[in-house]
Amino acid sequence: MQKVWFVTGSSRGLGRNFVEAALARGDKVAATARNSASLRALAGTYGDAVLPLEMDVTDRATVFESVKRAKEHFGRLDVIVNNAGYAQVGAVEELTEQELRDQLETNLFGAVWVVQAALPYLREQRSGHIIQLSSAAGVIAMPLGGAYHASKWALEGLNEALAGEVAAFGVKVTIIEPGGFATRDGNNPDPLANGYMAKPDPAYDGLRQRLGAMTGKMPAGDPAAAAQALLKLVDSANPPVRVLFGMGFHPLIERAYADRLKTWADWQDLSIEAHGNLEAR
Repeated sequence: MQKVWFVTGSSRGLGRNFVEAALARGDKVAATARNSASLRALAGTYGDAVLPLEMDVTDRATVFESVKRAKEHFGRLDVIVNNAGYAQVGAVEELTEQELRDQLETNLFGAVWVVQAALPYLREQRSGHIIQLSSAAGVIAMPLGGAYHASKWALEGLNEALAGEVAAFGVKVTIIEPGGFATRDGNNPDPLANGYMAKPDPAYDGLRQRLGAMTGKMPAGDPAAAAQALLKLVDSANPPVRVLFGMGFHPLIERAYADRLKTWADWQDLSIEAHGNLEAR
């Protein structure tokens, strides 16, 4: 059945590939970007099947108006893709208050506004699929990515809770956790080179150099292949709440979870001690 999509961050990268894959197979898409000029080519190619919308996810009122326009234009909404976001890079000590707030405003609050705007329509339909683009960085953390990790870890918890809240309405939620994809001139994205950089403190120069030597070494994923995988995901009758996109991070995540379980087990005696003896009080 033909689906109607609402996709944020449609101007380039994974978001653009998602939009083009959906349109190419005959679906309809409300494609949003901060600058609608970046969407003109889509309208020229796909005509009335695409609704270009200029929208900044941090503007709650505009988000609600855009979702309403998409619903009224196409008559329904089936797939909501929260893709807009960016990576703020810097040691926690280096981050300014504004940099941290801006990161959360876009990556976290922007996604919340889209969900809140779309959910009344999905509940009324008793159907729909919310796709949240998180990251492997939403599961494991590395130095210099504290702000980005904070936004993605928050999204992971928020959407897991959301999945339990909306299942009874026939609405599905899937958190996609991509690894590195070739979204910039065919190269594996290196956040130390391409992210939003905090003003560097020389105290962390050595760490930056060590991490810079490590990043960008993993083979980059193909955004077009990711888009085809997304089509299979939204067509699935029983999609997962979480799924990794790309290769390379699964072993790292397995190791991270094994380490956490071992640490909790190693310190279980202290955990029990912390609980206290309520009967003795």
